[in-house]
Amino acid sequence: MLNQKSILVTGGTGSFGKRFVGTILKQFPDIKRLVVYSRDELKQFEMAQEFPESQYKQIRYFIGDVRDKERLSYAVEGIDTVVHAAALKQVPAAEYNPLEAIKTNILGAQNLIEACIDKGVKQVVALSTDKAAAPINLYGATKLCSDKLFIAANLYRGNHDIKFSVVRYGNVMGSRGSVIPFFLKQKEKGFLPITHPGMTRFNITLDEGVNMVLFALANMWGGEIFVPRIPSYRILDVAEAIAPGMEKRIVGIRPGEKIHEEMITETDAISTIEFEKHFVILPSFQPAWNIDEFRSHFKGSFCKEGFRYNSGENSEYLSVDQLRTLIQSAAIKYE
Repeated sequence: MLNQKSILVTGGTGSFGKRFVGTILKQFPDIKRLVVYSRDELKQFEMAQEFPESQYKQIRYFIGDVRDKERLSYAVEGIDTVVHAAALKQVPAAEYNPLEAIKTNILGAQNLIEACIDKGVKQVVALSTDKAAAPINLYGATKLCSDKLFIAANLYRGNHDIKFSVVRYGNVMGSRGSVIPFFLKQKEKGFLPITHPGMTRFNITLDEGVNMVLFALANMWGGEIFVPRIPSYRILDVAEAIAPGMEKRIVGIRPGEKIHEEMITETDAISTIEFEKHFVILPSFQPAWNIDEFRSHFKGSFCKEGFRYNSGENSEYLSVDQLRTLIQSAAIKYE
């Protein structure tokens, strides 16, 4: 699929980006060029120690910000595929710095779309979040806007041969700033702070997230939002898996937090097709391709009326033992 192709990853030094790059280099040894695009020179330096250009001739490290359209235009020159993982993702930080989140998550998305159309990129997959479904915080709202921009880009690409799709999934286990590395560090203080005892979240591993993006790249028709079927976890179970029997202190929900997350709302479900391992939310406009043909080709069926995909109503939950095994196998460390 990607051999002899050139691919660029925005936010390439993040948790997802590093795992994605490692996977690409392993699975597609004949990839033509792999560009890591991010704004943090230290993270690029550290990543280059793990994936040095001397060993991986295809890899390139570009310093740049998605806010800078001119830099993006240079970066995507000659690129076939773009995976867009760059974003400001911390909910409280976005609430406190709303304009910064808008500049990166919304205007940066538009910059990338325009640069990709102008420079002849063939396919773009943008990463989204469960917080973009029925958002109550600014981060979720900016990612919903971003999703809408990438889906709508299929309308105004003109005669350019390019497809845009989105992959939406839940919390990535062990990613920077997430609850597991936070709890691992916090347990040294002898207690774990719990925002709300009933809180649940969707859970996906880095490898599962990477595989979902690769699946989207291989199967996208343009305009879809891919949503994987993944388990949920209860925050109290995560705490117990990390520090059995340790004191848990209820500290209250942070600004912009939900008790449960959704990836498909009841309204979205009307235009959502379900498959064995994932869902596809269809674009609100009539796509250039035939929906019945799409559904028949991939053997899917429309969701039932009233369906919604909610972490608090999920059919599968990770147990304490499963969480502990996943945490240990992932060798998650706190920073």
